[in-house]
Amino acid sequence: MDEIHEECGVFGIYCRERQDVVSQAYYGLYALQHRGQECCGIAVGDDGYLHCHKQAGLVSEVFTPGVRKEMGFGNMAVGHVRYGTTGANDPRNAQPIVVNHKKGKMALVHNGNLSNASNLRSKLESKGAIFHTTSDSEVIAYLITKERLQSPSIEEAIERTIPHLRGAYSMIIMSPTKLIAVRDPNAFRPLCYGKTEDGSYVIASESCVLDAVGAKFIRDLDAGEILVFDKDGVRSLRTHCNKRKPSVCIFEYIYFARPDSCIDGTWVHDARKKAGRILAQTYPVEADVVIGVPDSGIDAAIGYAEFAKIPFDMGFVKNKYIGRTFIAPSDDQRRNGVRIKLNPVRSVVNGKRVVLIDDSIVRGTTSRRIVKMLRDAGAKEVHLRVSAPPFLYPCHFGTDIDSKENLIACGHSVTEIAKIIGADSVGFFPIRKLDQLVALPQGFGFCKACFDGKNPVRVSKDAGKNKFEQKIGATRSE
Repeated sequence: MDEIHEECGVFGIYCRERQDVVSQAYYGLYALQHRGQECCGIAVGDDGYLHCHKQAGLVSEVFTPGVRKEMGFGNMAVGHVRYGTTGANDPRNAQPIVVNHKKGKMALVHNGNLSNASNLRSKLESKGAIFHTTSDSEVIAYLITKERLQSPSIEEAIERTIPHLRGAYSMIIMSPTKLIAVRDPNAFRPLCYGKTEDGSYVIASESCVLDAVGAKFIRDLDAGEILVFDKDGVRSLRTHCNKRKPSVCIFEYIYFARPDSCIDGTWVHDARKKAGRILAQTYPVEADVVIGVPDSGIDAAIGYAEFAKIPFDMGFVKNKYIGRTFIAPSDDQRRNGVRIKLNPVRSVVNGKRVVLIDDSIVRGTTSRRIVKMLRDAGAKEVHLRVSAPPFLYPCHFGTDIDSKENLIACGHSVTEIAKIIGADSVGFFPIRKLDQLVALPQGFGFCKACFDGKNPVRVSKDAGKNKFEQKIGATRSE
């Protein structure tokens, strides 16, 4: 695993009248495809009836015209694209998670990662609970269902569930008559909503999705806020607001989100350009051209070039018709995937001193291959600048950084890293300047635990990505 992996993306829509909500969800998930390519799914609500379709694959592969037509119309829908940060790449872990219980049906989609999922699941299993997936999202669904059986409404059940959850969870829940959006009290993951001209409400992980379905952005959800959408409009429940200091994931701005999204008041493109300017100020070098690794390195490269007054150019062509390299099942296929996915523009780099901007270095394997590509294309010098600080710790809140042993910065100095990847120099974004990237709302802060090891909430000892698979394996071997 040499690249930082996307997390997940969630989408929801509530309409006053029955309409083609499947197509709206399809377009919404298409706009979120960058957040996950393992699995996807859509659940449609139509007068209490719930129909769900989900499987492994990209949105365009799973939701063919025939599938969309078969799912029919409705007045609500939720959708999900997945890259699993808890649970294996197994189609059973695809979302939405659909639950049938005594008081009706429920569909849930979730972006994030619970840091206490293992403890919660163990307690539930000891009381007879049976789980069908290895995803922490099913733990949330079970807890909400458990509370729903003792609550007068689905929103009250969710309010009662939140105190049990620790970690990151932006999620949307669909009941027979309501659509409910929830952002955790730390606001780790983004979630916003908007409204279309016909009065439909749309909820999504990123604001670019609202543009894709013709909805006007209203606002981001506050930390700990619950929004209820039903026939009477929208209501805000703030029982769990102001319980903790919000700690937004800084990597949303560095890598995860699309540049055309605005998260908590800051445009992602602007934050990345600012990162490039800070890199140029911190690590100046004499060079002939600045290039970025597509796609998330481009914005920072523009900022670097502007500040350093060095020409920016397109140093790589990205093949847009190949899947993400991390999906390839073997090391050889991953290596081939990098070569097919990126190809240097020889006329831009040949004989030049090149500043190469990338968003991160994990193991260093991909960086080494990219630097070699530039050397083979005739680059005279390659100076790598990274728009994130060095990764030194695992993430427990939805970014797939799971092992210190696999992080090149844990065992090597910057000089050693440059030698390993074949660059003339390497410069990481200074962690002390992360706060300069984004102007967050008053009272908000960042989660940067993967850089400094300071987790905003307590983390259970058993909080790894595949904790439930390991548990199952241990049981079978006894």
